[in-house]
Amino acid sequence: MLTGLPVAERRIRLAGASTSLLEVGDGPPLVLLHGAIESGGAYWAPVVERLAESHRVVIPDVPGLGESEPFARLDTDRFAEWFRALIEATCDNPPALIAHSLMGALSARYAAREGGTLTRLVIYAAPAIGPYRIPLGLAIRAMMFDLRPSEKNADRFDRFAFFDFDAARRRDHDGWLEAWSSYARERARVPHVKRTMRWLIKNCTKEIPEAELRRIKIPTTLIWGSHDRFVRLTHGERASVRHGWPLWVIDKAGHVPHIERPVAFLNALPADIATGRREEVKR
Repeated sequence: MLTGLPVAERRIRLAGASTSLLEVGDGPPLVLLHGAIESGGAYWAPVVERLAESHRVVIPDVPGLGESEPFARLDTDRFAEWFRALIEATCDNPPALIAHSLMGALSARYAAREGGTLTRLVIYAAPAIGPYRIPLGLAIRAMMFDLRPSEKNADRFDRFAFFDFDAARRRDHDGWLEAWSSYARERARVPHVKRTMRWLIKNCTKEIPEAELRRIKIPTTLIWGSHDRFVRLTHGERASVRHGWPLWVIDKAGHVPHIERPVAFLNALPADIATGRREEVKR
């Protein structure tokens, strides 16, 4: 999955957990946090090289996923301890943070408590920023994949995650998508990965209290795929209105536009993270 990318891989012990991370680039620090995905941070590969042109990019595997050791429970306090240690060990200055999906919940709560350690927060398709109920189609597919992480069940899940999975496959000339799916299936068979995934799904879909979200004082932006079936666009639109957070919508994309439409995803980022033309992006 990382073939051809100029990334450095290393392990570092953070808050007691041996953490696998990728680092690349120079400039202001930028941390990318993956969502609840068995493969960990490697799924950021389609956008890493562009981001590294202007930033020092740090991509950890969250404890219990990817290649990182697990915590007994990845709750808000444990996450904050781990994330503070990550910043201290990898960033000379407060970083910007992009947090995808379920990890957006822990990141938003961290920003509400310790926003002074960050310069900016990008919440990317996260359910916990409002009242949320897991769609039945997603619940069924997630359960099937959890019980049996086969190629067939992975395909069912991925088709629900993407706007057009067949089109993404046709564009996958170097086999990255296939390698990513294969690795995710491999990690999904590891007992502690299963436990971490179940905990995140149960706890990071719960609505964060409004008063807590209002304590986020750093600049915050929302990014959503127009056809996200995991967390509907209306969820992001409501949060944008309630909190005054700018919302950028990526057209013809599902829950993972950084994979499905990487150029449009990069163009949707705030200008101080990534500059670029925005004509592919709709508000």
